[in-house]
Amino acid sequence: MKKNIIIVFLVISIFAITSTVQSCKKEATGSDKDLFDKSKITTGYTYYKLSTAILNKTSGSGHSDAKLATRYNSEAAKDLDANGKVKAGTVFAENSLIVKELYDNSSTATGYAIMYKKTGDVNADSKGWVWAVYSKDGIVKQAASKKGSGCISCHAGAGNIDYSLMNVSFP
Repeated sequence: MKKNIIIVFLVISIFAITSTVQSCKKEATGSDKDLFDKSKITTGYTYYKLSTAILNKTSGSGHSDAKLATRYNSEAAKDLDANGKVKAGTVFAENSLIVKELYDNSSTATGYAIMYKKTGDVNADSKGWVWAVYSKDGIVKQAASKKGSGCISCHAGAGNIDYSLMNVSFP
């Protein structure tokens, strides 16, 4: 009888430990699900040039969408000047999130392009950015795991500020 009680106790203990470990596991902060969820939040953001105006994309844009609006979370917004432009020489701080809202010709939202500064994240590039692009309903167009492979070639262009091109494209 005593042996059975010990076995039952061990089984319950193993189950409890396993359940606790599983419930404590968090999705990576630079995962596609996490980034898409972050992209949908609009409160607490500052828009480029302090304006929510939807802009026509420039000829240098690699995005197929016709229009955009770019917003910065509170951490990234610390690197905007009084006019809402990225300060020259900026290296964005950890947890900076830049969300480019993408729109079609009729100004209907089509998705999000995201830059998230998370040095050390498994999906981060060599400068600490996690990149991703999603349709408005969450379909992954450029996975975070690609480490910006479809983004960096354009974002490393002349005049970029820590891969940000807003000042170049919309001076």
